[in-house]
Amino acid sequence: MSWKVTAFAPRPTIEGALVAHEDAWDWDPEIVLSGREVAEDQPDDWQLEAWLDREPTSTDKQAILALFAEERPDLLIEELPDTDWLVASQEGLEPIRAGRFHVHTPDHPASEDPAVVDFVIPASQAFGTGHHATTAGCLAMLTHMKAQGLVIRNCADIGTGTGLLAFAALALWPRALATASDIDAVCVGVVEDNAAANGVAIGARPGELVMTVANGMAHPVLEARGPYDLILANILAGPLVSLAPDFGKALVPGGHLLLAGLLETQEAAVRAACRKAGLRLAARMVNGDWSILWLRKRPA
Repeated sequence: MSWKVTAFAPRPTIEGALVAHEDAWDWDPEIVLSGREVAEDQPDDWQLEAWLDREPTSTDKQAILALFAEERPDLLIEELPDTDWLVASQEGLEPIRAGRFHVHTPDHPASEDPAVVDFVIPASQAFGTGHHATTAGCLAMLTHMKAQGLVIRNCADIGTGTGLLAFAALALWPRALATASDIDAVCVGVVEDNAAANGVAIGARPGELVMTVANGMAHPVLEARGPYDLILANILAGPLVSLAPDFGKALVPGGHLLLAGLLETQEAAVRAACRKAGLRLAARMVNGDWSILWLRKRPA
């Protein structure tokens, strides 16, 4: 059986707790956290949800409550059926259109529009079906970057999840070298299965994708296949700040960095870290509460 702990509070309070979670480097990785609105017609009322595969202990409850800086909300604790909550949360999702891309689960048919690139991404244990605002925003920004005339020969998708953003980059620049990585080993099989379903070749040649497990940029495969003229990272604001210097070093002069996974309230900190790494803003867009940033390294 699995368990869920829910805290209800105004949106700024929940967002503050999510930011505190990113900064909690000693956070128990078995407690999976997310925040969302209670209902579409209640945009100011949010809930923080924590999932565990065990009954929450007093230590677990205190860790969750410690994320709240001021008044601590009551916690609703529920025992759930034994199911994969991530897969369940993604089942039945409606198809989305973002930029040149149409993304859908196997429950829905492919697009018949010849002007779009169609991807089928099943619900899985990896994040990135395209339905989250950050992933959809990245697909839209990639489309914009291509329309601006960018020519990409070597790209890397850091924190790839399902592989969707790496697939999108290869669809736009089909002769590019492509590398994808994730800290979670489960993503290897997910990416390989999704690549097969979408006609993306796995391999080290131009137009093919190399998948590896890596924590950040410090990995032999990522180092050997660099430097890159495009790096994508749809992760979290805290890691984006920490990795900014490594991103800067891994890019060629004039190279491009596409970042997502940060709230608008976290954008200033991420951009400041990128400026120190020699990266300047080329464009930005906002999708819901989330910022999507296109940055560029200084030319030689």
